[in-house]
Amino acid sequence: PLTMASDSPESLMRLCTDYCLRNLEGTLCYLLDNQTLRLHPDIFLPSEICDKLVNEYVELVKTDSIFEPHESFFTLFSDPRSTRLARIHLREQIVQDQDLEAIRKQDLVELYLTNCEKLTAKSLQTLVSFSHTLISLSLFGCCNIFYEEENPGGCEDDCLVNPTRQVLVKDFTFEGFSRLRFLNLGRLMEGVNVESLLRPLASLAALDLSGIQLGDVGFLTQWKDTLVSLVLYNMDLSEEHIQAITQLHKLRHLDISRDHLSSYYKFKLTRRVLTLFVEHLANLSSLDISGHTMLENCTIPSMEEKMGQTSIEPAKSSIAPFRGLKRPLQFLGLFETSLCRLTHIPAYKVSGDKNEEQVLNAIEAYTEHRPEITSRAINLLFDIARIERCSQLLRALQLVITALKCHKDDKNIQVTGSAALFYLTNSEYRTEQSVRLRRQVIQVVLNGMEAYQEVTVQRNCCLTLCNFSIPEELEFQYRRVNELLLSILNQSRQDESIQRIAVHLCNALVCQVDNDHKEAVGKMGFVMTMLKLIQKKLADKTCDQVMEFSWSALWNITDETPDNCEMFLNYSGMKLFLECLKEFPEKQELHRNMLGLLGNVAEVRELRPQLMTAQFIGVFSNLLESKADGIEVSYNACGVLSHIMFDGPEAWSICEPQREEVVKRMWAAIQSWDINSRRNINYRSFEPILRLLPQGISPVSQHWATWALYNLVSVYSDKYCPLLIKEGGIPLLKDMIKMASARQETKEMA
Repeated sequence: PLTMASDSPESLMRLCTDYCLRNLEGTLCYLLDNQTLRLHPDIFLPSEICDKLVNEYVELVKTDSIFEPHESFFTLFSDPRSTRLARIHLREQIVQDQDLEAIRKQDLVELYLTNCEKLTAKSLQTLVSFSHTLISLSLFGCCNIFYEEENPGGCEDDCLVNPTRQVLVKDFTFEGFSRLRFLNLGRLMEGVNVESLLRPLASLAALDLSGIQLGDVGFLTQWKDTLVSLVLYNMDLSEEHIQAITQLHKLRHLDISRDHLSSYYKFKLTRRVLTLFVEHLANLSSLDISGHTMLENCTIPSMEEKMGQTSIEPAKSSIAPFRGLKRPLQFLGLFETSLCRLTHIPAYKVSGDKNEEQVLNAIEAYTEHRPEITSRAINLLFDIARIERCSQLLRALQLVITALKCHKDDKNIQVTGSAALFYLTNSEYRTEQSVRLRRQVIQVVLNGMEAYQEVTVQRNCCLTLCNFSIPEELEFQYRRVNELLLSILNQSRQDESIQRIAVHLCNALVCQVDNDHKEAVGKMGFVMTMLKLIQKKLADKTCDQVMEFSWSALWNITDETPDNCEMFLNYSGMKLFLECLKEFPEKQELHRNMLGLLGNVAEVRELRPQLMTAQFIGVFSNLLESKADGIEVSYNACGVLSHIMFDGPEAWSICEPQREEVVKRMWAAIQSWDINSRRNINYRSFEPILRLLPQGISPVSQHWATWALYNLVSVYSDKYCPLLIKEGGIPLLKDMIKMASARQETKEMA
């Protein structure tokens, strides 16, 4: 089943390719004079490997923000004696004229250039180098490839301002491209004479003229015996176009679809036109008429339409002209037409907006070259995922991921895609998703967050991340996700809801992770960012989730991480603590989080002198009597003081309050707690508590530590008994029982 297939690991080929591309210097190449990549002289690679290296490189540059492109990458493939290229797919800004120039000696069979806007007419000349071998060529969206720079004769005034201007190349044709069969000229710039450009091609099999307006397509009939696929998406048609198309009797795939929002089209589809297609194009197996308005009713009477089981048999077709088909079509594009809602449609695959299957077919068919249509189809999928249950979850997820990767810079797709991902990754679908698939989701979500500072995308992406187990599932992108969240929180103007989600995620990310992770995040400015948020909330006199989460995050990130504790003190953390305490005396959650954090600070011996002021000690002593959040605030205040007492009377550098008085209040507090209290705290290690046992300088600290251990192993024995044994607590307790300085009640508890 599909569920298992997607869990298989990446192929060894893919892993090796990826590794080599990320470590070119350490594997295939060396650096010449510290800047130019050169292939090691003993390396010889066949096209099966070179094609993958180039295509994967383009994919990495496009979808992985950490991956650094190399200026001289394409020069590695300049010599066919050591590296062979045959089939390559290049996209967008990644490719420039000099890159194609670098590989001109290769015998390319297939070259797809998609939306490569930086290519100019220089690359047209380079294409001629491949003319004797090229079978398949796409120049889709390469909108400058027919322009060259021309220096105006004689330097006039504007010579300095605009030394070059763009001129259209008129004399280029596909003369000499004797093997060329498949050609995509989609979105070609206006002014190029398509007819004379194509005339030299002897036997075209597939032609894509998407988005080009041609008044006369009669010249297409010169390939009536060879053309099997014709795409005229968004071309305004006329009766003459239809006449020419019906003469192309070998056609198997015909696409005359359009984006009904893009501009006004005079042409309307009629029953007669569809009938002509069926009668004249006997081999037709795929037809796309999406976005068309039907001038007349092509459907059979509704009584007959509703009868019987849904059928794809042409004889039962609800669309009358298709009753003449000899067999059902493999594909029928009916997206954004009324026909897709009929009962009997004679095709195995239909794109439309009637149900999940049709919508997924639309996303699949249009993602590559039609983002404007795809974003509307994904929007329909979003509604399905939100309101009903998706029955083809894996397919839906894969398609949305592909669309988001393919159109990283298309705002509409990023908005609708990120919203759909939120619903497709929520808990009810969890069991159907593999680790690999969920990682792909995380990658595209982070790409979206990086590329778009736009509120909707950021919110959707943050919400989607909340569907994952944190930190476990985000571990493989730990640094990147933290950097992104911190950059969101550091923006001067912030959306309240995004701020709340981002702080929640930050908190979850530093909870229960290794100390080196916490240190790394601390160095990114985590502590500073949280304190700034707290400062802002204080100024507004608001204690909301953001305030509580920020203190909670600081509590987590300072746990057993002295560097972060020091940062907290250096950035006026104690001042904020006192101000929050004063401003929000009733907020129990807040008090607990703040004191938990100060407990972490107090565990660091070098930092304790900074807590030794009359003001701080007075505040901690008063909090011993607090009943906030059960025993938690009182317990944490006592913990802070226990570490301070452990430094002995000579470290007590203040006159008021006196050490003995505070000790007395600590004993009273501990005796007032219920030993069976359920706790709102999570210990990863007992080390900071255990170090208070083998000492005689502060019996009250010893007692607090023993009480803490006794409470935790009694109430949560399954979790904490093994931890106590593992960390060597038993011999420490036994030794303490023999100590003369320990109090009797402490020994009994031990």
